[in-house]
Amino acid sequence: MSEPAVKLSGVWKVFGGRAQEAMSAIQSDGLSKAEALERYGCVVGVQDASFEVARGETFCIMGLSGSGKSTLVRHINRLIEPTTGRIDVLGRDLGALSPAALREVRARHIGMVFQHMALMPHRSVRDNVAYPLEVRGVPKSRRWAVSDHTLKLVNLEGFEDRLPDELSGGMQQRVGIARALASDPEVLLMDEPFSALDPLIRLQLQDQFKALVERLGKTTLFITHDLDEAIRIGHRIAIMKDGVIVQIGTAEEIVTNPADDYVREFVQGISRLKLVRAHTIMEPIESHPGPLNGGPRADESADLDHLIDLSVGSEEPVIITDGGAPVGIVTKATLLRGIQGGRA
Repeated sequence: MSEPAVKLSGVWKVFGGRAQEAMSAIQSDGLSKAEALERYGCVVGVQDASFEVARGETFCIMGLSGSGKSTLVRHINRLIEPTTGRIDVLGRDLGALSPAALREVRARHIGMVFQHMALMPHRSVRDNVAYPLEVRGVPKSRRWAVSDHTLKLVNLEGFEDRLPDELSGGMQQRVGIARALASDPEVLLMDEPFSALDPLIRLQLQDQFKALVERLGKTTLFITHDLDEAIRIGHRIAIMKDGVIVQIGTAEEIVTNPADDYVREFVQGISRLKLVRAHTIMEPIESHPGPLNGGPRADESADLDHLIDLSVGSEEPVIITDGGAPVGIVTKATLLRGIQGGRA
């Protein structure tokens, strides 16, 4: 198994003048977040966060306002220093890096996009995108060539000489993404980049962004408060509450097996039709009392929506296959339980 692009091990962040005292008490006495605030006047922002992100994976971190998701992602380029714990990016321990080495990692290997782009209003779109390369001393001809290429990737070809205020909000977000991509970083950190946009523009940018990072093979940590967005973009999702990562899993795992009532409330309004797969709800072939008289077939990865289409046209159970071999069945009753949220 290849080395993960990002790895967090036991990361805590405690804010306040007595953070180290509070951290020691948390570790020795098991202080709660409320007790740390009462006794030491310190706020626990992140509690014992540990996870790995594979190379090329889009890993969504979601939660409500104040859950700690933005605090957590800012540890990954050391904009925030952890109180304790270790963060490895591309095999390097960020806590062990000198200031110069950290600047090099930020400039070359990690790109970050915020909700508010902070584009320089007096500079053209081309110059905004090229700015990270300008800081690194890249010659003008080279950085403009990279800028134009990156703007083409985000479908802004022809807007190179415009000023930011001549672009729509969605286009400005794409300029910000292009700026993050200009230095060709292996890791992208996206902190709610689409949350201020109109719903239709958000959906379009989500689809464009997902296709782009998959094509470029970028490892992405994407922060959002919107579960629909996390499901649409992420390979896996981490749900946070009060600084704690409550659950990590695929969208299907989280929707079908919520870890607690908090997660259950998050997922209760999510449609299962495109998320839940046949392998999750199928019954053993032996459970069918009679012969399977040529019922329709579907791969074990088929979603509920497809299974419903097959089931409507047949009185027989849908035969679920893996590599062409039957491995289970889905009956109409099983489908209804799957839609409803129950298990077979």
